[in-house]
Amino acid sequence: MAQAVEAALGTLAALLLAALLAIVLCSVVMRYVFHTGFVGVEELCIWLHVALIAAAAPLGLDGPLAMRMDLLSRRLPEQWRFAAADGFSIVAGLVFLFGGGEIMALLGGTSPALGLPEWIRFGFVGASGLMLLVVLALKRLSQGRELCLGVSLASGVAIYLAIPLLSVDTGLPASLFLALVAALGLLSAAPLPHAFLAAAYVAIAFGGGLPEPAIVSTAVSGMSKFLLLAIPFFLLAGGLLTVSGAAGRLVRFAETLVGHRRAGLAQTTLLTSVFFSGASGSSVANAAFGASTFYPELVRKGYAPERAGAIIAATSVLDNVIPPSIAFLLLAAATQLSVGSLLVGGFFAGGLMALCLAFAIHFSAGDPGTAPRATAAQCRQALASALPALGLGIIVVAGIRFGVITTTEAAAVAAAYTLLLSLAASGRPVHAFASFRQAAAEAAAIGLLIGTAAPFAFLLALDDIAGLVSRCVSMLGGGAFAVLLLSNLVLLTAGLVLDIGAAILLLGPILLPAAVAAGIDPVQFGVIVVVNLMIHGLTPPIGILIYVVSGVTRVSPTALFGAVLPYLAALLFALVVLCAFALLF
Repeated sequence: MAQAVEAALGTLAALLLAALLAIVLCSVVMRYVFHTGFVGVEELCIWLHVALIAAAAPLGLDGPLAMRMDLLSRRLPEQWRFAAADGFSIVAGLVFLFGGGEIMALLGGTSPALGLPEWIRFGFVGASGLMLLVVLALKRLSQGRELCLGVSLASGVAIYLAIPLLSVDTGLPASLFLALVAALGLLSAAPLPHAFLAAAYVAIAFGGGLPEPAIVSTAVSGMSKFLLLAIPFFLLAGGLLTVSGAAGRLVRFAETLVGHRRAGLAQTTLLTSVFFSGASGSSVANAAFGASTFYPELVRKGYAPERAGAIIAATSVLDNVIPPSIAFLLLAAATQLSVGSLLVGGFFAGGLMALCLAFAIHFSAGDPGTAPRATAAQCRQALASALPALGLGIIVVAGIRFGVITTTEAAAVAAAYTLLLSLAASGRPVHAFASFRQAAAEAAAIGLLIGTAAPFAFLLALDDIAGLVSRCVSMLGGGAFAVLLLSNLVLLTAGLVLDIGAAILLLGPILLPAAVAAGIDPVQFGVIVVVNLMIHGLTPPIGILIYVVSGVTRVSPTALFGAVLPYLAALLFALVVLCAFALLF
């Protein structure tokens, strides 16, 4: 039954993503071909995007989409592994269910553009809370964890009922207690969005300025941005690129260019990641692709398993720096910076990081064997076959940067283009539909994180944490060097315990004002923020890229964390160069 419910939710989310793609593409055609448009398209898309997140959010309860920091719980007996974590998930589900229901009862009026009652958008979230509780119960029952479920349910309901009755006046900022409770949730292996949402609810007892309906309203508002629709479209483009076989042609083209060099296969892995970045925008997607495509060949050529996995994880960092980048979309949504300018900055930063990684691979990966040098004819043939994929990223970024097309429209065009490639290559829509389902599930996990981080960001602003950072900078001298030093220390520390997306959403708006006040170019600073945090995809304890590669290759995460050190040092050097460039220019 659990599998049937999840399959139904996944199918619904895939259909919603397909509907979103069709609507945005129709809008693009009407706008640029017929110079007209539909009334209310953006609002309709926003509502459907919230519905997509609500439908697929329960799918992120387990697996990589849960964003769990599973360090302490794995030492518990299997029966009790997620007992405490499920308590946080139950509180989160109850907040969405009853908070959404309360908003539905209170909210009146209709959408001027759609003519639909406003409460419907919040009804999606309430239904998502209910489905989260249902899926959680079914999964634990199917795993034979009835006693664990009972304890989690009792504790979660007790906490939910007790919080409105408590009032603790400590004189300390409510955001501090929110952070502490969220940290407790992470240590308990709760999914990160559930830890954020439950912590925002618990903060009510400590003077938090957001009652339960306001928490849900703030979360829905965080999801309700047209720009965020670009995320599922770019994820879809990356998945369809693999299905179409275009990703394989990128591999062959990269091999003709660098396969004959020292550590040629490792350098091919790096260059393929650079090429793949132009269509995917997702480091996790590239890590999974590289682990399944390159890892067997690297090991067969003589690379140690942990070294092969470390190379794949390190090169996957580039996908969220080289445009189009989901990380830059998140930063733009949180800080109102120009997406086009950030993407241009990402080209320079990604190229520098790739160069540093190339040197690190050259000197540390050894030379287990190289391919023969490709002839000029072979290079031209490989380039011709790879052009459809290579040109995609350039067209998308150029269109956004020069204002020809919006970010969301460009992402939709990229997804439609790769859909045509995949249908032409396989002729089987079932393969494309699987990509829709996977992209919808991944986008829902990101969207839920964005929404649940919004109450945290609100409390941080309410407690003037940005002002505190500015005062700390003043104590250090107030100059650009002091801002960069403090910001990088904060980011390097936060990245150890926070998901990359959450750190961007929470820390970007806090640190950016201090950087601008110190005379640092905001776009350059935004690039530094993303590069700094993306490096944490390789650092313990929650280096997501390490765990993705480990899950595919079955190499121990501990071994991968050790083997990735030379490449981590190369990326940190690139970060230092970017900071020096920001100070000088």
